[in-house]
Amino acid sequence: MNGTSAAPGCAVPVLRPVTLVTGASSGIGRELAMLAAREGEVLWLARSEAGLADVASAITAAGGRASKLVSDGTAPDAVAAIMAHMARHGMVCDQLVNNAGSGLVGLAEVIDPDAQLACIDLNARFATALALAVLPGMLARGRGGILNLGSIAGFLPGPGMSVYYATKAYLRSFSEGLRQEVAGRGVRITLLSPGPVNTRFLERATGGARAAETTVFHVDAERVAALGWAGFRAGRAHVIPGLANRLLVWMAPLVPRGMLAAMILRQQSARREGA
Repeated sequence: MNGTSAAPGCAVPVLRPVTLVTGASSGIGRELAMLAAREGEVLWLARSEAGLADVASAITAAGGRASKLVSDGTAPDAVAAIMAHMARHGMVCDQLVNNAGSGLVGLAEVIDPDAQLACIDLNARFATALALAVLPGMLARGRGGILNLGSIAGFLPGPGMSVYYATKAYLRSFSEGLRQEVAGRGVRITLLSPGPVNTRFLERATGGARAAETTVFHVDAERVAALGWAGFRAGRAHVIPGLANRLLVWMAPLVPRGMLAAMILRQQSARREGA
């Protein structure tokens, strides 16, 4: 069907529902895009062409339908450009996967302030702006959903990665509030909060190549995506992959906040020194 053609006797164009996935060229985003493509058409976004061709080939080989769009979420006009692209191609966002994100390991006083603000722009502003852009349409149609990529960092103090932890705490609060606002109106809001995952994120965050880290808190990207997608489709409020991560989130409020912050700072310092 032509996505912009009108049904007989109807002047309103028939739009193709798509799942919009941000940060989909690698890691959890790539795996989520692959899962979404099994159920319908996917429009996936990344900052550059690198990795997008591989995702396209994989989705096509699996019999899915997908198209790509290079988009920098830190750009002021990013959301307007995405919405315009979808309108031109006869698409409507049926599901949004807010996966794009970045983080920087180090002391706030040392890291470039512009880089830290760019992290806020991508993790919080871009995710919020996209959600606000597509939510009214979902509510009008009485269907759809938003899957936000949080982190167990959203439950913890974050010295050594202060801005990143703060953005994930924001996404947690935003998701919980939004879910209550749309309750009973056909739209799902789910927060996926993984622990450490061996993806390119850690390499970028530490500013250098890193060998894979393996701890009791690690869950691989494919497993994180599978659990997150299943929870999202089932309408769950929150998905935390891995028993150790769920226990950490449960126990964190029981530990004095200052003690917890000191432990995390030591961990981040060691990670930075090992980069």
